[in-house]
Formats: sequence, C-alpha cells, structure tokens
Amino acid sequence: MAVRNVGVVGHQGAGKTTLVESLAFAIGMTTRLGRVEEGNTISDHDAEEQQRGMSISTSLVSMEHNGVRINLLDTPGYADFIGEVVASVAVIDAVIVVVDASSGVQVGTETVWRMAGKRGIPRAVVISRLDRDNSSFEEALDSVQSILGSECQPLYLPNGSESSFTELIDVLGDEDADGREGLVEQIVEADEDLMMLYLEDEAIEADDLRAALKSAVLAGSLAPVLPMAAVSGVGSAELLRLIEEVMPEPSEAPAVAEGIDVNGATSAFVFKTTADEFVGRLSYLRVVSGTINSDAHLDNAQTGEDERLANISRAAGKTLTSVSELAAGDIGVVTKLQHTSTFSTLREKGSDLLIPGPVMPAPIFAAAVEPKTKADVDKLGPSLARLVEGDPTLQIERDRDSGETILSGLSESHVQLSAGRLLSKFHVEVEIKDRKVPYRETVTGVGQAEYLHKKQTGGSGQYARVALRVEPQPRGAGFEFSDEIVGGAVPRNYIPAVEKGVVESLPRGIFPLTDLRVVLFDGKHHDVDSSEMAFKLAATQALKEGVSSARPILLEPIHSLRITSPETSTGDIISDLNSRRARVLGMEPADEPPGSSVVIAEGPMAEFLHYATDLRSMTGGRGTFSWQFERYDPVPEHVAQKVRQDAAAAAAG
Repeated sequence: MAVRNVGVVGHQGAGKTTLVESLAFAIGMTTRLGRVEEGNTISDHDAEEQQRGMSISTSLVSMEHNGVRINLLDTPGYADFIGEVVASVAVIDAVIVVVDASSGVQVGTETVWRMAGKRGIPRAVVISRLDRDNSSFEEALDSVQSILGSECQPLYLPNGSESSFTELIDVLGDEDADGREGLVEQIVEADEDLMMLYLEDEAIEADDLRAALKSAVLAGSLAPVLPMAAVSGVGSAELLRLIEEVMPEPSEAPAVAEGIDVNGATSAFVFKTTADEFVGRLSYLRVVSGTINSDAHLDNAQTGEDERLANISRAAGKTLTSVSELAAGDIGVVTKLQHTSTFSTLREKGSDLLIPGPVMPAPIFAAAVEPKTKADVDKLGPSLARLVEGDPTLQIERDRDSGETILSGLSESHVQLSAGRLLSKFHVEVEIKDRKVPYRETVTGVGQAEYLHKKQTGGSGQYARVALRVEPQPRGAGFEFSDEIVGGAVPRNYIPAVEKGVVESLPRGIFPLTDLRVVLFDGKHHDVDSSEMAFKLAATQALKEGVSSARPILLEPIHSLRITSPETSTGDIISDLNSRRARVLGMEPADEPPGSSVVIAEGPMAEFLHYATDLRSMTGGRGTFSWQFERYDPVPEHVAQKVRQDAAAAAAG
C-alpha cells in the first residue's frame, strides 16, 4: 500500500488538530467530529492537553483512504514544545502548514516553514477557519506570500467568505480565476517543456498543468495554498486529494538518513517516546529500510542491546491497532521496548547503521524541583527520567553546591507545565522554585587570626592552638594551603589535620570560599591533650576569623550571552541588558532568520533567571538566546548587602 507521511504544523491555535479531526471524519474514520474545546479530539488525548485546550505533544493519526496509508503527525504549535516539531520533521516527507485566516502568518508559522525548508521536504499551506467572522482569505494569502514566499500560490479559492464559504473553486480549472497566472508560473518552473510554452505565450492545457503539479511541489517551486473550514468540512476532500496525488511517497522525498538502501537490512528510527500508565512505554518509529515483523529482534545501535519488537501497532491518537508488520517508509508504534529511548536506531544484528538524531534546541530556563511529600521524594528521580525521555528538550541535573534538583527547559512555562505532567502522568507532586545562585566568597586583603581550642573534661583534655594567615589568590585560581612551621610549634603529624579542618570549612559557610591561600604559620601543642581533632577544630575557627579580617567580598557567576532577535528589537534588548547589570560586547548579523541580529553580552546569572520569559515578551516570541558560564566577578556592594541579608534570613529559617 502506498504511504504518505505528513506533518501538520503551524502556530499555536491555528487549527491543526481540528484539521486532522476533519480529515478523519471525512473518510469515515470517526462518526462524530471531535472538538478541541470539548476535549474529545483524536489527537489531544492527553489529560493535560484536554485541560488546557492545546496540543502539548505530537500525536500520530494513521488512516487509510483510496488505497493510501496516510500517517498524519499533529504537532504542537506552542513555542515551548518546538522539540516535538523538530523530532517530527526528521521523519516526515511533507508538511501542511496551517495558517489561521484571521491572524495570518505568525512567529510559529515562520519557524516551522524554515524548518521544513531546511530539510527540503515539500510544503503546502492551508488557510483555515475561513467560516469564522472577521476571516479573510485575501489578507491571509497576502501575509503568506509576503512572509513565506511567492512559491505559495492558491490551488483553490473560496467561493465566499465567513458563513457564505461553502465550497472551493479549482484555480487550474477556471482560466479566469484570480491568481491563476501566479500558479501557472510556479508550476512551469519545474518543467522545461511547459516553461518553453509559457515563455512563447502558448496555451497550456489544464490537464498538462495538473500532471506537472506534483513535480513542482516536489521541487519546491510551488507550495500549494488551500482554503478550508475544518469544522464544516469544506476543503477536506480537496486536501485529501492533494495528500494522495501530490504529496510524495517515502521514496520520492528526502531520505531520513543518507546512504540507506530502503530494500536492504531492516532498520528503524525512534523519534518519540511516551509513557502510558496502562500500556507502559510507547516508542514511535519510522521504518527506514526493510520490513519489521511482529516479534522481530533488532539491536539498539546506541546500547548494543537486543530488543524484541513483540507489539507493533498503528496509532490513531491513543487508540492502538496491532499489525503484523510495518514496511519501509511506514510509521508506527512499538510498546514495551526495554533499552530504547528517543532518537535510538534499531537495526539488524551485524549492521553498522546509525541514524543521527536531529539537533534539539538547548534549554534556556532552569528551576529547582522540590518534592512535596516523602512519597514524592522516592518517586521523583525515576519519574523525572521518564519525563525527560519523552521530551528531549528537558534536562535534569543535580547542583553539587546547593544539592538542588534542577529541571531545565525552553521557558518558564515549559518547566511549569512539565511539573504538571509529573503529577498527571506519574502522580508525583513537586514545587518549582527559582534555583539558588551559586555565590562565592573570597578575600581581597591579607588577614590573620589564631585560635586556641582548649577543653578539659574527665580523662584526657583537648588542646590545640593554630595561627593562620589568609591571602587572596587570582580569580579562578581556587584554594591553596601551605605551612611555615619551624621548630615544631605544630608537630608535622598534626599539619594534615589543620589542612583538613580548613578544606572542610571552605564550603560550609553561607557562601563557599574560593580563590584564597591559607598559610599555617604558628601554633602550639600539648604532649598529652593534643589530637588531630583538636587541631582540626582550631583550624576551622581560625579560618573563620582570618577571613573576617581579610576584607571579604562576594563573588557571582557571570555568563556570556548570544541573543538573536529581529533587528527592530535590538534597541529594546540593549536597554534591557543595561538594566540587568550586563555589558554589551558587540553585535553581528544572524545567519537566520532573515533580518535578525545577534547581540553579544555578558552579565550576572542572578539577573537572568527569568530572561527566557522576558525576551519572548520583548520580541513577540521571535527572540532566542544561549548562555554559558564564564567566570566569577565581584558583586557590587549595594547588591551584595541584600544578597547577604536574604541569605542570612533564609539560613535562620
């Protein structure tokens, strides 16, 4: 059976899920048109999606029509879940870009358009919701053509607007239709013979143009535009025809990976992993070569482990239908794989095939995750691991300094929503808090102190006197210990205890100490009452007093930033950076998107904990940034005072 793998992509709220629902209803796959508002669509089957009324993860809806297997991947449009789109675009052969007729092209539309173009897969545009008030096909089309490109030409026109939109007009079949000339120009661009006729002003038959339509779409010279009203079903039949007759078969589309013989040894690429509390782990995969049969054994290329593919299914949202096999180019689901995660390659034993996973956007917002109850503590680690497995744009780490569990994602709302999924999917309740800024303390002068530890109780007493000198080290040099003991004032066997007392004290204050040199220059012992413990305790106190006399200052982590945004936003961004104690180092043109610039800066971590949210607001969702730790710098005194006060208050409980 012929296969079509098509991604349904676009900005949040453009009507992607309703479009998929409309196609399923049109072919009789369902008996009732589900509605996003009612939480009963095929695609949005997750409880979190139904509650929020939006897609959070990609849903596979596989249907059969006119002898063609159509695998639709309904992707989220919200920017926080762009990772789902990246993963889906890696395995599809074409995209339908959905544009709301009232809003036109939005930032999410541009993002997915470029993504599909970079992979070189054919694109079509559906202008949706044309039956709604204030919708305009003409205005939306103008937005599409001016922003996405002149290759976007209407294949059909609406016969009316709003409530009077009831059917589509075939542009190729009507020589007087508006926009026909532009459509013909884009079609003939991919056909030399037709191009010659066109240039010679010869008449070209509509049937010849239809025959060349697919070539133009596959070549990228044409991105057909269709009007649609998914709720009423207007345009569904024409869109199905476009998918079946114009969109490419897997063999006609850009390969998932280079150099693979689709008729060779069996291989598959896992592009999505989810956890179902009833079924267990679900692995969504595309068969890249050969045929996967039920109960087959394949090796995981990343781990070397053998996997038994016992349960192969097609999916229509959450509904799985078992099948005996999946052939090359097809997309399906395998349950209960033991050693396979997202972007794994499954291959026949002895094969050296390894399919590279797509590059995912890096997390830019991080927060601390704290379990609410003792039961949540025990389940948190495994549940977070399963959460990250299902969303590779999330990262988990343990902060060695603060002991916090840090969850990083693409935005503040992304992390918050992921915390919600921990509860709904894995029954783990957590709090999301700002992560602690890892301040450090150092000294700027030379100080010294001595401390006598003396205690007499029944039996042996405790006695040790330690004199320490504290000196500053260059920034980033860390800690150094040495001694200047002469004459046995501190016996050699006790000096390691002094060093141990100092080293163990460095991280124990409100702020860990760094970039200093500690010198043991004098001391005293007792032949009977001295011990390693006594010298260790004396060193701890001497260090504390020595640091106090060496003009201590607070240090804060400084990060470098690369902020990409439209050139029109750079003024606001630079002004905002200045308000965050940041320093702008320069600007340069961005490679993409067009008309963008990169602002290069560096600033204190404390001022950028919520920058992902603020940048999105400043740039209308078009700004992105990356950052990385560079060094520690002194905190300005007026800021340091507040940091110390807040830390002392927190320590006091």
